[in-house]
Amino acid sequence: MSDVIVDHVTMVYPGRKGGVMALDDVSIEVQDGQFVSIVGASGCGKSTLLNVVGGLVAPTRGEVLLDGQPIEGPGADRGMVFQSYTLYQWLTVRQNIEFGLSLRAVPRAERHRISDDLIAQMGLGGFEDAYPKALSGGMKQRVAIARALGNEPRVLLMDEPFGALDAQTRTVMQELLTEICERLRTTVLFVTHDIDEAIFLSDVVYVLSSRPGKLQLRLEIDLPRPRTLETIAEPRFGAFKRDILRIIHGESLREAGLAGRIS
Repeated sequence: MSDVIVDHVTMVYPGRKGGVMALDDVSIEVQDGQFVSIVGASGCGKSTLLNVVGGLVAPTRGEVLLDGQPIEGPGADRGMVFQSYTLYQWLTVRQNIEFGLSLRAVPRAERHRISDDLIAQMGLGGFEDAYPKALSGGMKQRVAIARALGNEPRVLLMDEPFGALDAQTRTVMQELLTEICERLRTTVLFVTHDIDEAIFLSDVVYVLSSRPGKLQLRLEIDLPRPRTLETIAEPRFGAFKRDILRIIHGESLREAGLAGRIS
């Protein structure tokens, strides 16, 4: 059974001059243990789709199923990581990671076992008692990811989590995320505007059209794992990138009213 099925989802936001359609009849599938990315031009509804899967907004039409059950709101079975670090500034690294576990009344010894494991995996050893203000951007995002994983969610939802990082830190975080997800077999739905990032991380990439977002392409990324910096130089990587860029470039021209004038 697939972890996530987005079934003919349409999302219309109310507006002063009528509704604004963000998504138009989108269907995607995220299988157990897959890393799936959503890409597309700005404003194509990528984040809206993630919020629908997260249960933060209800679709106008269609439904989302998790393990065969309709999603009707937020739940601990879905962990979310955003571009902003969303850490609790008054809590230490360990306390941030254990926050969800505390809400679930997980015993203290078990919370510490889980946080110790995640701190080690994320390379945060020695910073257990540090507060977010003492951390770099990359470290803050590692804490945010660890906090999401601490609840052992069925699916990890990530909305441009590395968008605020510098290029070098972003590369390190991409490699770390692939290594952890492969080891834990975590199911991930990942939104990004960075095509290289999507190809490097993913098993499958979905490309959405400009607003309203409609599915334009489903691309299976059959590059071997584990992936390294050398993966980006492979000819097949470049071919995937050209396929995706061709669609997004055309959609951007159409959105700007320049289709047929600029190639």
